[in-house]
Amino acid sequence: MSLRLAISPCPNDTFVFHALVHGLVPRAPDMAVTFADVDITNTAAELGEFDLVKVSYAALPWLLDSYELLPCGGALGRGCGPLVLVRDRSLASLAARRVAVPGDRTTAYLLMRLWSADEPPASVTVVPFAEIMPAVAAGEFDAGLVIHEARFTYPRYGLHSMVDLGTWWENDTGLPIPLGAIIARRGAVDPAAAASWVRDSVRRAWADPSASRPFVLAHAQEMEPAVVDQHIALYVNSFTEDLGTEGYAAADALLRRAADAGLVPAVPALTVG
Repeated sequence: MSLRLAISPCPNDTFVFHALVHGLVPRAPDMAVTFADVDITNTAAELGEFDLVKVSYAALPWLLDSYELLPCGGALGRGCGPLVLVRDRSLASLAARRVAVPGDRTTAYLLMRLWSADEPPASVTVVPFAEIMPAVAAGEFDAGLVIHEARFTYPRYGLHSMVDLGTWWENDTGLPIPLGAIIARRGAVDPAAAASWVRDSVRRAWADPSASRPFVLAHAQEMEPAVVDQHIALYVNSFTEDLGTEGYAAADALLRRAADAGLVPAVPALTVG
């Protein structure tokens, strides 16, 4: 029987999971794959629709009763945080502004809420992330919270970065930024086995990057090959292979700060298992 896997169509996920999806990982079961943006998988995971699924670290407080965090396969690092973009470079805060965000349980939105706690926006609207920059450029919103390849392409829309939330987080905590996590549904998947499959898939991707290239490009939509390469280089790193002590510390710090601020339910400390 196939396991139900849900990942995003973004280059980092298709690169990492190519071997697992295509049956190239020994002893791993077949995977029935669903491609969906993380704002969708955050909700679908809560409904138990998948066995292995990519979600935002910010969504974990609603999921850890039913899922276990895997120590590999996700997106966590330095210099890869979300950006708050504006047309008017003179804007210095979100106070009284209209902001577009990619999902209400994304790590990006949670970071924005922590950063802007003293000067919150007047309104927040969830918008598919691919539509955020055009909407801000057209004046539909005062600011937009962006993720993924938007880090590389926003100047094309005449936009400016008000704040790099990853840099803010790193300067404030000294820790990398935890963006996307891979979780395994309790009772459906042995987490140790799942971690070994995912880690094997990561290593195979690094060993032969050309093998996954057609798969990655097929799901990258209109993303230019050079941007695809930047995306993979930024989001697939040593933490993808193993969160380690520092990765778990980053995730724990994010959720603990958010719980202390009343933004998410409290969860037990996340530590290396």
